[in-house]
Amino acid sequence: MGFEQLASLRDQLAQQAAAEKAKKQEKKKQHQAPSADVDPVVQTIGQLQKRFPTIFPKSPNPKVPLKIGIHNDLVELSEQLGIAKEALLEAIKTWCTGNRYWACMVEGAIRVDLNGNEAGRVTKDNAVQAQRLKYRSQKKKPKKTEAKPVRQAPAAE
Repeated sequence: MGFEQLASLRDQLAQQAAAEKAKKQEKKKQHQAPSADVDPVVQTIGQLQKRFPTIFPKSPNPKVPLKIGIHNDLVELSEQLGIAKEALLEAIKTWCTGNRYWACMVEGAIRVDLNGNEAGRVTKDNAVQAQRLKYRSQKKKPKKTEAKPVRQAPAAE
């Protein structure tokens, strides 16, 4: 084999390697692309959990009381985070609604900012309101009924 043939072979191999690399990157992008089946609010919360794991802990860890007005801080960072302002507001609204969040709202609990630093305390009024909301949500849930055992017909002998 001459030098020209070797150079041609080297170029072909380099092109193949580049094509395989591009194919792998495309596959990786498709794998990371948000699924159409997943609620956009859940996706946004997932992004917040990755960026701020101490203040947006994953279940089963308990939630922490957030700073009053933390949504304004997040809206200011929306471009940097790559998340639409409306999506952030909806995610915060969803995050702060529910028994897991209301359970962390006890009088005197430390509220945290985006850096995980203390940003106030939960007041007695906040704690009472959270308990009220928790009670109301539990009251609305239908009671689970126990399944009655199914009687089996006697076997024919």
